[in-house]
This record gives sequence, structure tokens and C-alpha cells, in this order.
Amino acid sequence: MSARGDAMPIGELARRTGCKVQTIRYYEQIGLMPEAARTLGNQRIYGRAHSDRLAFIRHSRELGFPLDAIRQLLTLADDPAQPCATADRIAQEQLAAVQARIARLEALKVELERMVEQCRHGTIGHCRVIEVLADHSHGHCLHPDHGAGEEIETAA
Repeated sequence: MSARGDAMPIGELARRTGCKVQTIRYYEQIGLMPEAARTLGNQRIYGRAHSDRLAFIRHSRELGFPLDAIRQLLTLADDPAQPCATADRIAQEQLAAVQARIARLEALKVELERMVEQCRHGTIGHCRVIEVLADHSHGHCLHPDHGAGEEIETAA
């Protein structure tokens, strides 16, 4: 297999797309990626269509789409003659989710700024940061539901 040819092993696909081998296998396992053809030695062989599909999945993940939405979008992409209303709806739902996350992050930012601003620079026994974090009632918080709902993800 030449790296220049259309057919490539999983390691080459991973290098070309910046995706881990385990992730490619996982996407195959859950049906987002079609199973690869295999050589007589049982090695997976991928082509341009696999690379393109993986790029679609990775870009969708970078935009925060959940796997179920990506599955729907891939199904739509596989039938280009159908109307795009469903794809539009999925993107609008993702936009709404991002806007909600931004609102939660803005509320958290304001609360953290207030907490830091009120720091007395004394001892831990009188530390405003520790005091606010120890108050499980959120009685010190400006935004009462900043902790409600899904956890804010800090890693991609």
C-alpha cells in the first residue's frame, strides 16, 4: 500500500485526518463509518470515501454536534436529492444549544469575576473564594441556576 494511492491502512488514515486509530474503530463500531475492506492478511484498508466521511464527522464534532445528530446528517448526506429541511433543523438545534451554553458560561464568568473581586487577600479562614464555593445553597451567586443542567465541559 502506497501512502500516495487511494487505499491506505488505518494508521495512514489516522495520520492523514489527525484522528486516533481507536476513534476510527469506534466510529466503525457504532456505524458512523462503514466497515473497511480487508486484505488477505485481515488488515483494514481505507479509501478516499472513508477519509471524506471521517473529515465530515470530525468537523461536526468540532462544531459540537452530538453523535446522534451526526448520524442523521450523514444519512442525509448519503442521499443528496432530498430536501435539506432536516439538516437545517439539526443545525438550528445545535445553534440553540451553543447559545444556551454561552449564556451559562457568561453567568459563570460574571460570578467568578465577582468572587475574585471580593477577595480580601487575607487568610484562607476569611477567603471569599472558599466561602462562596463552600456555600452549597448558591446563596452568594448572582445567577441562581448557573450550576443547573449539564456540566460545563472544559475539554474538547
